[in-house]
Formats: sequence, C-alpha cells, structure tokens
Amino acid sequence: MTDTSPTLSSLNPRQREAVLAVEGPVLILAGAGSGKTRVITHRIAHLVLDRGVPSESILAVTFTNKAAEEMRSRAETLLAGRPLRSWMSTFHSFCVRLLRREAAAAGLSPRFLIYDEADQLAAVRDALRALDLSEKLHPPRRLLSRISARKNSGRGDEEDDPSIAGITARVQARYREILEAAGALDFDDLLLRAVALLETDPAVRTAWGQRFPYLLVDEYQDTNGSQYKLVRLLAGAHGNLTVVGDEDQSIYSWRGADISNILDFEHDFPGARVYRLEENYRSSQAILDVASALVERNVRRKGKLLRAVRDGGDPVRLHEAVDEYEEAAWVVGRIAADRHDGRSAILVRMNAQSRLFEEALMRARLPYLVLGGVGFYERKEVKDLLFYLRLVSNPSDSVAFHRIVNVPPRGIGARTVEAIDRAAVERGTSPWEGMVALLDDAALPSRALVPLRRFREMVEGLREESAVRGLKPLLERILEVTGYAATLAREDTQESQDRLENLAELLAAAADYEAREETPVLTGFLDRAALVSETDQLRDDVPVLLMTLHSAKGLEFESVFLVGLEEGLLPHSRSLGSPDAMEEERRLCYVGMTRAMQHLHLSWARSRQVFGQRRLSEPSRFLEEVPGELLKRSGAGFGATPRRGPWADQSRGDRPRPVPAGPGGVAPDVGALRPGVRVRHPLFGVGTVLRREGAGEDLKLTVSFPAVGAKKLVARFAGLELA
Repeated sequence: MTDTSPTLSSLNPRQREAVLAVEGPVLILAGAGSGKTRVITHRIAHLVLDRGVPSESILAVTFTNKAAEEMRSRAETLLAGRPLRSWMSTFHSFCVRLLRREAAAAGLSPRFLIYDEADQLAAVRDALRALDLSEKLHPPRRLLSRISARKNSGRGDEEDDPSIAGITARVQARYREILEAAGALDFDDLLLRAVALLETDPAVRTAWGQRFPYLLVDEYQDTNGSQYKLVRLLAGAHGNLTVVGDEDQSIYSWRGADISNILDFEHDFPGARVYRLEENYRSSQAILDVASALVERNVRRKGKLLRAVRDGGDPVRLHEAVDEYEEAAWVVGRIAADRHDGRSAILVRMNAQSRLFEEALMRARLPYLVLGGVGFYERKEVKDLLFYLRLVSNPSDSVAFHRIVNVPPRGIGARTVEAIDRAAVERGTSPWEGMVALLDDAALPSRALVPLRRFREMVEGLREESAVRGLKPLLERILEVTGYAATLAREDTQESQDRLENLAELLAAAADYEAREETPVLTGFLDRAALVSETDQLRDDVPVLLMTLHSAKGLEFESVFLVGLEEGLLPHSRSLGSPDAMEEERRLCYVGMTRAMQHLHLSWARSRQVFGQRRLSEPSRFLEEVPGELLKRSGAGFGATPRRGPWADQSRGDRPRPVPAGPGGVAPDVGALRPGVRVRHPLFGVGTVLRREGAGEDLKLTVSFPAVGAKKLVARFAGLELA
C-alpha cells in the first residue's frame, strides 16, 4: 500500500493518519470544515480496497438519512463500481433492522408498528381518557415530553412536585399498555429495546458484534445515553470502534445529547488513539480567528486550532443597529448589494426573530427560503390566529371555519362538523350559515349544540369588537376569549414557549402595521401576511436562506449574517445562571460563525420589542469575548451601551424613542425634517418628506418612498436619518 492509493493520495497528512488507524478505538476530532465525511468515506474505501475487508462487515451510523445517503454515495464513488454492502443508516433505522431480525429474542412481533409523534400524542390522549384525567390540566405534549425523558434517563420521576410525578407515572403505565396492545414501539422504544436485547442476550450480542467487526459513528458528540450504550455493546466483541465528532459543535443537550460521551472517550475506551483534524477547507482565516477566540472560552472541550486552507476573505463585520427594524434593513441591504458573492444565510436564535427579515426580503424582492422550518406566517399558531381574523372579517370563509372551529379544542367533534357541512351543502351556503341553521333549528343533540352556540357567540362578539378595536387589541382579545394563549401556557414546554414567542411577534407585526400605514384595516394586514408567505415561486437556487442556528449545523454559505447578538437572545435567557448551558450557547454561536466561507457579518440592536414592550438591549457577552481588533465595526456608536446583564427591564413607556444619528453621527433636528428634505428609513430606504402634521411628540411626517409609496410616520418612532 502506498500514498498513490486512491483512498489516500488526496488526503492531507492528518486525514491520512486517521484513515490508516483502523484497529482498536479511535477518536477523530474533526473541527468545523475539516473534511470529516471525507475521512469516514475514505476510511471505508481503505478497509475494502486496501485491507480486503468485506464491505458487509462495516457498520456506519449517523443521525440523519441525508447524512447516511451522502456517506453511501461518496463511498460508492471511491469503490469505483465495486458493490458496497455496508450498513449505513441512522441509529433508529439500525435498531429497526436489528429488532425485526431478532424479534423473537426481543419478545416482539416481526411486524411491530412504529408510532410517530402524532401517534404518540394520540396514545397519550387515550391514556388520559382511560384515567379520567383532563387534557387541559395535563397537556398531552408536556406529558409525552416527560415520558420520553423518564424512559431515556433510565430513572424514575425527576419532577419536584410529587403529584405531577405520580400522574406522569400513571399516564406512562397506561401509555405503555396502549402501545403493547397495538404491537407498537415509539422512537424511544426502538433504542431502548435494542439496547436491552444486546444487554440481556449474550448470543445476540456476540452475533451482531461478529457481524460488524468495524463500527464507525458520525457526529459522536450528539449521542445520548441510549446511543452510547448501543455503541459500547456493539463494539465490545472486537473493539474496532471509530467515532468522529467535534465537542465544539455539541448543541443538542435539549434532545438528550451528552457531551461527556466525546469528552470521556479515552476513559471509556482505554488505549484509544486521538487524531485532530485542524485544517479547515471552508472558512477564511479571519472567520476562524473570531470563532476560535470565542469557543476557547469554554472549559469543557478537548481543544483544536483551526487553520484556513483557502486564501482571501473579508474581515468579520460587526454592526450595531438602533433597533430590530434597522438591523433587518442593514442585513437585507448588504445582501442586495453583494448578490454576486454567492448564497447568503441569515441565522437567528429563535424562530420569532425571522418575521422582520422575511418582510424586508420580500420588500427588496429577494427570493428566500426558510430552512429547517416554515416561514413565520406559515407557522401553526400564527396561521391559527390569522384564520381567526379571516373568519371575523368574513364568516363565509369556509377554509378559515374548518381551520379553527375546534382550535383550541372546545368540544366540537368531527361528527358535528360533518353535520354542519351536510347542512351547508343542502342549503347551498357556507359552513358558517349551515351551523347557524342547525343552531336555529336545534337540529343536533344538546351536547353538540352547547359548544357550537358558544363558538357562534364568540365569533359574533369578536366581529362587533373589530369595528371599534385596533388590530393588535383585537388579536389580544382573540387570544383571551379563545383560550389559545392560556392553552399554550399550560403546556409549559419548550415548544409551547416558542409558540407563545411567535404569537408575541405577531402582535408586534400588527402594531407595526398600524403604525406605518396611513389607513390600517384588517383586510390590509391579512393581505400583507398572505403576500409574505408566498414562497411557492422560489427556485431551488434561491440566493438567501433564513434559519435558526440549530438548523444551520452541517451547512455552509459564502456569506453568513448572525443576528440578534444580545444578552437574552444569544446567549438565550434560559442559559443565564447555568455554566453548562452558557457553554452550549457559546458553541451554538461558534457553529453559526463557522458556517461562513468568505463573509461573516454579526449584528445586534440597541433596543428590541419583547412581548409587546420595547426594551433596551445589551450586546452579547460573546461579542466582548472576541478581541476587538478582529472585528470591523459599523452602525451606531460603540461604547455607549451599559454593561451586560439579563434583558434590561426598561419599558419604553411614553418616553420618546431616540432619533438615530444622521450623517456625521449627529441626530437630525426634527425642525429640519421639512417638505422636500430627503431622508433614509431603516426599512423603506431613501424618500422625500411631503408634509408635516402636529408638533413635538405628536409630529407626523408623510414621506414618499420610491419602493413602497407614501407612508405616514410618527417622527419620534420613525428612525429617520438625513440622506
């Protein structure tokens, strides 16, 4: 074997060493952009072509089907037509194959069902009904989350409240009975039953260990307790275990990932060899310097020093915005100006942040795609509220009626809706009118009529209020009378909290619409939401992607805009007070930075609206942990913001919002904003003042903007600069 072997000749020295170390336990610490998939696939090809190992003796496991397919495709290319019979799959897929083949030993039917999340929630609801427990008091999603945590921890209840722990245990027992009666396993069961089988049946464990004498694990830093046990059991017979990962990219503790698995690898597998891949083929050195300076602050890491292979790249930019509107305008303006520089990504910490960026991208006519989720106006809770507005605006809207007639659940079942639809068809009317007819005729049992009558009264009451309430107060009233917000609050899960944050952002969008439109009306707001959510015309090669930091892992872009670098956002407020959580937030920021190839832009806003209140923001501590000479700064003056702390609890109240500085850093005198003066708006661009109305804090300006037409703006809130 020589370096001219196709499996070795194209590798750098450290990659080659890692590929050649095929016996015994091996830990490959693959820094961001260092070619970890290349090492895995070349290792497989080396085993088959250079070592004569049958490909069916190799098992490679990872976390996503996409990653598994990518590994298979690359390995097949390297084998140049030779058949590849290795098992390459996700952990869950491997466990399904194992359990089906060893069903008898596992005490299962080989035709067992697999329950997805929707099935699991239905089973929890069945369990609650069987135990005569209320879904309102015990939300199924929260219970399912607790059941999953209990199963994966291998321990009993960890809730502080004994009554909650007792209820969870009762529901879990009934949930298990329901799955067993159906011959079904959920996703947690797939791992747990596979581990239990290998632990308790030496013959099965030995057979599978001998079947796969070479085991490779991708993204090892993301393994949880069950996956760790599975790996140890499979590798126990031969010890030829190779794991590839990066502790600096461990960002999924909330899904059960345990960073200790990679940090303690040498302890868990004595004699393990460790190889560090530190040559980065993705990012410029300027980007790596900033990212490395940040993550080096973490204590729980093994340490790497990334070196850029590619030349060039701009300095990392840091922009200080006046508020979230100016931040969005600055980001989209940079993207529009640099469209020739390849694909850009806007990375946010929370989904709720995306709304202003989506609107600014639409306004700039830049095609974009929301990755790892749906657009802001397409999210379930946002669409539910928009459909309430649609029904209030037009009760004959049949789509809106069907969407929200029983959301949140109010006792209007499928049979009742079917009766309404039949009545509508017979009368040639809308479902709403069909419902009214059934109510007037008392044509349904009383148990069906009562919730229908309440629903009708609620909608009709909201229609009356819509004539006198503003848009934001109307949305707040909908959240109140429907119980929508209260239902989410009772769930008390991370998902429900995210949904509440999205609803708060919808309220902010409504307030923003009313403040910026000369004649704000309900139908106008609905039209705007409908236009923003039109993504069906986007091509596969859209130039801008918008996603959360968690969704960005594993991707790369020419330009990255990492926004909202403020205390309470990044790091998130939930991490304050927990050293481990703060380190994960730092790793999350590092992951976002290392997605950038040539251009990395960081930004934060001096003030931001949070749950309907405008609050002063403080720059993220992560910005202070990066040496200042590594950043090229722009925007409002630095150094004027107070030192950090949790989200500054300073509501704007009735105090006038500062007018941002104009050219030369001097705030324009409102007296200078006369008709004919050219001004710059953070969202609408450059325009011309047409007229003034009122004075002082009540001063309103009508400004003509070429991109969006004439807008009436409150001067103290407008954020205008002299152009």
